Amino acid sequence: MKIISWNVNGLRAVERKEFLGAFLNEHSPDILLLQETKSKPEQVAFLEPLYPDYQKFYVSAEKPGYSGVSIWLKNELKSQFGNFEFIAGMLNDPVSEEGRIARLDFTLNAEKFSVLGAYFPNGGKSDDAWQHKLKFYAAWLEYVNSIRDSGRKVIWTGDVNCAHNEIDLARPKDNDGVIGFHPKERACLDDWISNRWIDVWRTKNPDTTEVYSWWHMISRARLRNVGWRIDYFWIDAPLMKSVKNAEYLTEQMGSDHCPVVLEIN
Repeated sequence: MKIISWNVNGLRAVERKEFLGAFLNEHSPDILLLQETKSKPEQVAFLEPLYPDYQKFYVSAEKPGYSGVSIWLKNELKSQFGNFEFIAGMLNDPVSEEGRIARLDFTLNAEKFSVLGAYFPNGGKSDDAWQHKLKFYAAWLEYVNSIRDSGRKVIWTGDVNCAHNEIDLARPKDNDGVIGFHPKERACLDDWISNRWIDVWRTKNPDTTEVYSWWHMISRARLRNVGWRIDYFWIDAPLMKSVKNAEYLTEQMGSDHCPVVLEIN
């Protein structure tokens, strides 16, 4: 099963720039999780006949042109499910109106799975935004722990808007204490690990440097690979033995983020 997560920074834009179709043709994910779709479902209804191989689920923000997440499920995989359910949002979400969480529950080969995609708040606009970001981290950990505790196998992914350690961004000294690399949010990621959640790519590539998933667009940072690794796949520790591949598609254009891939047996 190939799962890909991508912050597209506008779903209509990435389609208009003709990157989406080429991406799907080349990589053909079984499950595609998108962040920052910036669209209401009716605004992207035109995608339905263009990509009929996928059933599409959307969670939109109340504010137009902002945030939003989506899950695309390949019909071929869906036909193998015993059952499935799409769930939007989470309990105790401090920014529930912003459309940041999508979840797909399904049964495959008698195993119960939950695959979640999230677009974490940036937190940098104001003190209130920062506090909401910290509350979101806490609510998220409680939420995914509760899903795991219910007996489901959990895979979650998305734009976390935080580089965990110095190895995860090009200029850690310059950004020490900056939101996105602040000790308080980095400690939240430490908490995930202490709760037995595995950062899949970093676990498989503990010493690899200069692999990033986001680059500032205005400064043309991507050309110089001055980036941040803020998009992740996280899984429960026992699932790690089933991981076949994890990688960043750093050459994929169309957004200020690149996709991240997880292949799992």
